[in-house]
Amino acid sequence: MQIGAHISSSGGIDKAIDRAVEMDADSVQVFTQSPRAWRPTNHDPASFDRFREKRAEAGIGGVLCHALYLCNLAAPDDTVYEKSVLAIGNTMQVACGIGAEGVVFHVGSHLGSGFETGLERVLPAMETVLKLCSDETWLLMENSAGAGGTIGRSIEELATLWERLDRHPRLGICIDSCHLWVSGIDVTDPVALGACLDELDSAIGLDRLRALHVNDAAAPLGSNRDRHANILEGELGEKLGVFLSDPRLQDLPAVLETAGPENRGPDADEIHKTKELRARWLS
Repeated sequence: MQIGAHISSSGGIDKAIDRAVEMDADSVQVFTQSPRAWRPTNHDPASFDRFREKRAEAGIGGVLCHALYLCNLAAPDDTVYEKSVLAIGNTMQVACGIGAEGVVFHVGSHLGSGFETGLERVLPAMETVLKLCSDETWLLMENSAGAGGTIGRSIEELATLWERLDRHPRLGICIDSCHLWVSGIDVTDPVALGACLDELDSAIGLDRLRALHVNDAAAPLGSNRDRHANILEGELGEKLGVFLSDPRLQDLPAVLETAGPENRGPDADEIHKTKELRARWLS
């Protein structure tokens, strides 16, 4: 398991690799632009080459780019919808430029219009982004926490998207331990987690599972509240080790998205705690 973190890319996207090395991260996730604004960052193309070179020198495993949280591919509002498609498309182009394994995104919310109505917006938007993928860079749907009409709250909903996009060869999945927990799947129970992975394997295929988000939860099981907690400080605690040690979840980028001790994101201690937790459960 390539345990790493969501890391700042300020000062140039290649700087994320420098920070990853300092944190002893084995994988990296970045925003390709400010997460608080629609306007894309104008990257220096030379920084893409530096990113690839530094990654190779450091031996970093998986690299992921996360699309803006502002994006909503199911948005009824045309302005939000069009900005969302453009933003995820831009993220995909940068991801291809740096050789990332995938662009992780939240499908969005139909905002009460209904799942099928939401898909009328989502499917053509995803088709547009999928055309920008490369052989090495996939589009990865992340399971949602399940609040507010979100799409992707279950394996069944993710499988519906996958099927209706004709099982696109570069469409994959990223699962989040916190999101599974708050949507009612007890990832601290080997039987419950196993049943979830069995469903994913049957409906889509575990070969489409390309990345993990590793987060403790600050909200109860089945609460549908997307609240991350630092490792060992939330509802999952020590038993997050069930998720980390599951045999079918190994060899994947496993990215922390916790707040860290100063609400600035994961730090080296968060990564070390996670690696030690996994080691305890493997032994």
